[in-house]
Amino acid sequence: MDEDRRWIDRHEALTRLGVKAQTLYAYVSRGRIAARPDPAHPRRSLYAAADVARLCGADTQDAATARPAQGAAARGEADLTSSVSLFAGGRLFYRGLDAIQLAEQATVEDVARRLWDARPDDCFAGLKPRIDPIVGGATRRRILAVLGRRLTEDRSMRAHDVPSLKREAGALLNEVVDSVSGPGPRLYFHQRLARGLKAPERDSHLLRRALILGAEAGLSDAVLATRTAAAGGAPLAGAVLAGLTTLEGSVLGALDDVVAYVGEARRDPEEAARRWIALRGSPPGFGGWNVTPDDPRAAALLKAADLGDELAAIRTEGERASGRKADFGLALALISRRLELGPTGAGDLLMLGRLIGLIAHALDQVIDGSPIRARMRYVGPEPGAN
Repeated sequence: MDEDRRWIDRHEALTRLGVKAQTLYAYVSRGRIAARPDPAHPRRSLYAAADVARLCGADTQDAATARPAQGAAARGEADLTSSVSLFAGGRLFYRGLDAIQLAEQATVEDVARRLWDARPDDCFAGLKPRIDPIVGGATRRRILAVLGRRLTEDRSMRAHDVPSLKREAGALLNEVVDSVSGPGPRLYFHQRLARGLKAPERDSHLLRRALILGAEAGLSDAVLATRTAAAGGAPLAGAVLAGLTTLEGSVLGALDDVVAYVGEARRDPEEAARRWIALRGSPPGFGGWNVTPDDPRAAALLKAADLGDELAAIRTEGERASGRKADFGLALALISRRLELGPTGAGDLLMLGRLIGLIAHALDQVIDGSPIRARMRYVGPEPGAN
């Protein structure tokens, strides 16, 4: 379906549905009809033609008496569409281009524009540092502080037209990078981050690769949280903050185990692998972080890493003992150790990379997303029960 037919204006939506404007707005607020700003008239909305068609007829009843959910919603799952990324045939694609190939040469800015569908316009052009940057403290703390401040400053994503929304995405990422890098020359993002993280300039390409490969990992709790907040009208920073705080709870804690394993295995890789296998069945960092069994990201990142014998032995012995390939979590932990980024370095890289992907999902949801179809089924006491 072409772009003009996918979205219809308010008058046509009301005519097709045969309802009043208040009912149309109720459908939007419940997530039954997707809406987005009209690029030609930002104060007006366009509505998803497919959702309107689905609601025509018997399905226009109130949500309280609607028929039982079908498909994913009936299983307690969320059902949503995305044009951001795809794992297929053992390869990861960012809007149709192989992510591994992009990581070889592309800048972080290039990949962000691709994931955000922000080409050929440069949403990073002319950006300058704030006069009151957030600096000091741990890297993750700075990232979250920037997002929290922007949450109170910025408008709802629904209040933007598409070009201004993508410019806001560029400004948001630029401000986060500034908070980590501190003052200095306006270089590429990975070079500025190398300065802030105190990584050698000659190794900054490893930061670039880690951020690009870590930007996307398919559907996750963090992606769902981001898209839900975006669909609800949050500012861009708020939608991304919802995703990153979910990532903090669901993923970064598990990465701490991988970092701990790498620290232990530096002393005796064989003994460390044996102890973790006895404890958990497998060392952390082998298989658990892969999105698919043939996830290519870890191998691509480690191939460029020049780990040295000590760190390479951690990977080799872990793969031998577990019978599984190193996963992306182990790759981040080894890169962090290789660059001497400290105990939180792997998590910092993951959060910075995933920030780019979560911005992409927030934009995708508001600009071209379908309603997030999920239902809550009450299983508590009957009304009036003691």
